[in-house]
Amino acid sequence: MDDNLTIPVATLAGDRIPFDVLKYIPEDSASYYQFIPLNFKDGVLAVGMVDPDNIEARDALQFIVSKNNIPFKIFILSTADFKLALKSYEGLGGQVDRALNAFEADEVIDKKTSTELIKDGEQKKGNGPNIIEEAPVTKIVGVILQHAAEGNASDIHIEPIVDKVRVRFRVDGILYTSLFLPKTVHDAVVARIKILTNMKLDEKRKPQDGRFSAKIEDRKIDFRVSTFPTYFGEKVVLRILDPEKKLVSLESVGFSGPQLTLVEESIQKPHGLILLTGPTGSGKTTTLYAMLNSLEKNKYNVVSLEDPIEYDIEGVNQSQVQAEINYTFANGLRSILRQDPDIIMVGEIRDKETAKLAIQASLTGHLVFSTLHTNSAIGVVPRLVDMGVDPYLIPPTLVMVIGQRLVPLLVPEAREAVPVDGSLQVMIDKEFEDLPAEYKKNIAIPDVVYEAKSIPSAPTGTKGRTAVFEFIQMDRELERLILRSPSEDDIYQHVRAKGFTTMREDAMTKAFAGLVPWSEVNKL
Repeated sequence: MDDNLTIPVATLAGDRIPFDVLKYIPEDSASYYQFIPLNFKDGVLAVGMVDPDNIEARDALQFIVSKNNIPFKIFILSTADFKLALKSYEGLGGQVDRALNAFEADEVIDKKTSTELIKDGEQKKGNGPNIIEEAPVTKIVGVILQHAAEGNASDIHIEPIVDKVRVRFRVDGILYTSLFLPKTVHDAVVARIKILTNMKLDEKRKPQDGRFSAKIEDRKIDFRVSTFPTYFGEKVVLRILDPEKKLVSLESVGFSGPQLTLVEESIQKPHGLILLTGPTGSGKTTTLYAMLNSLEKNKYNVVSLEDPIEYDIEGVNQSQVQAEINYTFANGLRSILRQDPDIIMVGEIRDKETAKLAIQASLTGHLVFSTLHTNSAIGVVPRLVDMGVDPYLIPPTLVMVIGQRLVPLLVPEAREAVPVDGSLQVMIDKEFEDLPAEYKKNIAIPDVVYEAKSIPSAPTGTKGRTAVFEFIQMDRELERLILRSPSEDDIYQHVRAKGFTTMREDAMTKAFAGLVPWSEVNKL
């Protein structure tokens, strides 16, 4: 007998589901399993399902709702109604829709009044309405910031497209569309953000940068803001910086075993240059903070030059560069050298002048940490030479180079075994083919690796990220090689003979241990 005959049918009739109801089931779970909360009446949650016979979906629903300890009742929902409900669902929909309705009623926002009443997120006292809570556009921006911070997003992208405005959050390195706004609110939303950052409201032709702070859930969150003119209007990107986030340790960054020992020994050197390399968003700054945080800062004068200061580190004198007043990395580094430093952290080596000053500082008895944009650790020496650093200055200063990328972590309960055989075994063997046998014997290749599968508590099968690394440590032979102006291939051949493993191979090792999905290996 078909159980569906006993399950009632629900229709939405164009009604929008309140946000207070939608919050009972996470959006990604609802989208994956095709069920959605419809209403909450008399202590019972009504849930619409496209396919009530789907055992996996029903198990997931039972798991999710049981965490709230409330009873639920299932209704059959058509695919069309489900898609309609999902549109109103999208994370911020409920709260933003209420603000949009108010915006449409007001039609325009008085930017002058908003500027006068709102200054750095504070309201002037008076008898008028509470602008921060009641102004529709202020509410829209506030809800977006709140959801991004609570959802552990690292960035918010507000981007105009043909007929709407798309809001996306970057979580664990991946951008997810969280909301669509009507095009009519775009200018007002951008204006509100510009007011918070003291940007020029009437300048829409060129990029602007700024920052502001907001109090979310009783904690202060910093936002670094960048605007960028596009064909359809100004795009805004906000980087979320939570000063109260616990600083990570070297272990939690992803270092382990011999890697951890090597890093701990290197950061105890009395002088020299330690460089981290990788693209934007590869976690270099987090690793630098972990290194600084592990130092005995009471014994040393530790000074940093950053753009921007992302987290407060107790015991470190942190300074932020400001290009608009010509306080650059190069000029700041000159000033730092007059501050009797022992350890210096330079956020990024961007030009020839900063590179030469960092080298000079390490030659004169300072330990210098910095980052450099190259694709791999192998490319650092040629890059420094291209920037105008004399090759003979590199060997006595460069202590270690670390290349890194970020990869998602597998949720242990969401692992799906993949046997290591056939073409997969051939690929692994080929990867380590030129690694000397004395180092290859330390790599244990298992019978299975794992891919991510969806489970109710983790629809993507992953949560959080870890780093994969490659290391180059200076030695006598490498010093002599550098003086001969080597190519990247020459450097690789030398360090490979000493046991060098690439970021891809480090990802393989972590995949062998079941920490990361095997599919991530192929992305490196």
